[in-house]
Amino acid sequence: MGINVHGARALCFARKLGADFEATATIGRQRLSLPRRGLSEVLSSFGYEADESQIDAIFAKTDGYAETLLAHLGATNDHSFDVSPYEGATHLHDMNNEIPNEYKEQYSVVLDGGSLEHVFNFPVAIKNCMEMVKVGGHYISILPANNFFGHGFYQFSPELFFSVFCADNGFVVEAMIAFVDRPNHLWHSATPNATWYSVKNPIDVGERVTLTNGDPISLIIIAKKTARTAIFAITPQQSDYAARWRAKASEAPSMPRRRPFLIRLAKKLIPSTVRRTIRKAIERKPKPVAEGFDRRFFQPMDPRTSGVRY
Repeated sequence: MGINVHGARALCFARKLGADFEATATIGRQRLSLPRRGLSEVLSSFGYEADESQIDAIFAKTDGYAETLLAHLGATNDHSFDVSPYEGATHLHDMNNEIPNEYKEQYSVVLDGGSLEHVFNFPVAIKNCMEMVKVGGHYISILPANNFFGHGFYQFSPELFFSVFCADNGFVVEAMIAFVDRPNHLWHSATPNATWYSVKNPIDVGERVTLTNGDPISLIIIAKKTARTAIFAITPQQSDYAARWRAKASEAPSMPRRRPFLIRLAKKLIPSTVRRTIRKAIERKPKPVAEGFDRRFFQPMDPRTSGVRY
């Protein structure tokens, strides 16, 4: 778990969108996984300048962990949650299990810098995070999407988070961003200048938002809690299936129709192998799978100058 160049950019962008870091909870204690110069450039590009002594202090005061960076962004109350004490988290809790009531709605920001892909019981873990956020607060996450095979239990689809952070659950997605990254063993970004792409909601485009590629892709999710609701009282469903079910439910029931006589006769007289050949010839071929960042689904953006609203 660590905040690399893209993670630092995500925190600054979240603050630009209105995130208040005053009371911050991190899932796992987050390391600073970027060079001093990289952090200085990110902060200055968003107008949160820090001089050389402040940058040195950010890295030195917490032995390379992110608490002083979060303090620079406004945190005065910073807690970390982990299943193990080995990194010095302030609270020990296994996110596979329900979060205790004392931590619910206590935080203006809940930050996951790359932990939930390692938690087996993901629905419980993400619900915990959502319940920890105060109304008006934000959930921020940087997680693996494509081509992180074996890194954790899971690789994630943007639609999962559009479906989770929805009005039924008291949230709205303020930004969904995908970018190429090839982090090294220290989780430093090997592609610090990678383009960020704003990801469309499948509901808005009316089809699945897909990406096939050969590069590691990470997701950034910034979601705001707008209301207190019973989270997952309605189980999320994939949008295209839900649309089909609604369409079918609205159709009037019809009696099964018998096939025309000539079709029944052809089925009796024509061998099955010939019928299959004919069927394949007239079937509509599926659309080719788009490769890379298809502009129908992904729009390049610059977080320093662009606000993203869904």
